[in-house]
Amino acid sequence: MITLALKFLLACVVGMMFGIPVNMLISLFLKKLGNEKYAYCGACKKEPKWYERCSVPSFLLLKGRCRSCGAKANKRFLLVELLNGLLYGIVFMANGIHVQSLLFCLMTSAFLVISFVDENTLEIPMPCNLFLGGIGILMCVMDLTSIKSRILGFLIIGAALYTLYALSKGAAIGGGDVKLMAAMGLILGWKKVILAFLLGCVIGSVCHVIRMRVSKAERVLAMGPYLCIGSFLCALWGDAMINWYLGLLVR
Repeated sequence: MITLALKFLLACVVGMMFGIPVNMLISLFLKKLGNEKYAYCGACKKEPKWYERCSVPSFLLLKGRCRSCGAKANKRFLLVELLNGLLYGIVFMANGIHVQSLLFCLMTSAFLVISFVDENTLEIPMPCNLFLGGIGILMCVMDLTSIKSRILGFLIIGAALYTLYALSKGAAIGGGDVKLMAAMGLILGWKKVILAFLLGCVIGSVCHVIRMRVSKAERVLAMGPYLCIGSFLCALWGDAMINWYLGLLVR
């Protein structure tokens, strides 16, 4: 039990350190897409120095305020690092310690970038989708026995969603979402990527209805974060969920 706790803690610490470049990428993409909420400090617009980039101790020492002007700092920087750390810990606890877990961690960091950028701009950065596609290609090379399923996942989900995108002229699903799920087809394979998409749609619909009622959110839905949640769940537990469902059918 102690060994498992130490492994989880170590993975979380490493994840929080990797959260620093994740935050930098989020800020870069938000700035590039014209969103003004990217700054570490909304008052003086100054970004933290290199030695302040680790937001967890920085927030604790400065009590969540900007070192330069004393205004409240953007809590997104702290949230991203904590989430990245926690999710890294979950990946290693659920998937064990091997190369696939490292790739899943990189995938998870890309999910965070996509989620925060899409939520604020309704756009998914193309470099993130290309990065996920690269992870999918690596996984194909690492496991040649699953390459057929991964390629089918890429083709099936990509073709189906692109058709939906074309017929609805982008009203039903965005082009970035299509590319995201096509890349996830390479990572997950055809069975799990279909489940990931369905889960993302269900989670997104439920969460957005609640947000519309509670916080008066607009009807426009950023699907990227929810597709990322569905993909994350299926990467770690997709086989178990599919086997459980099939078990119900054969009873």
